[in-house]
This record gives sequence, C-alpha cells and structure tokens, in this order.
Amino acid sequence: MQETPSPAAQPRNPLHGVTLEAIVRALEARYGWPALARQVPVRCFTLDPSVS
Repeated sequence: MQETPSPAAQPRNPLHGVTLEAIVRALEARYGWPALARQVPVRCFTLDPSVS
C-alpha cells in the first residue's frame, strides 16, 4: 500500500488554511451580491445567491 505524502508547509501562502466559504463571505461583505454578479458572471452570484 502506498502512503500519501504529508502536505508541504506553506509559510508564505496567505490563503493557506482559508476555506472557500470564508473567501466568499468576505467578498460578499465587501462588495455585496449585485457587485459580485456584475464582476464575476457566475450563476450562483446572480440567481438566489447565498453561501450555502
């Protein structure tokens, strides 16, 4: 059986350990759903936007 290598340390990566949920919540708090929908035209921002 092959062992999975442990992940490398990432001391200079500012996003290491930050979840996608945390990123989306921060973007929504800063810009709001309407601005996100204009800047990033993805359906989840335009149609019934939410984190869940």
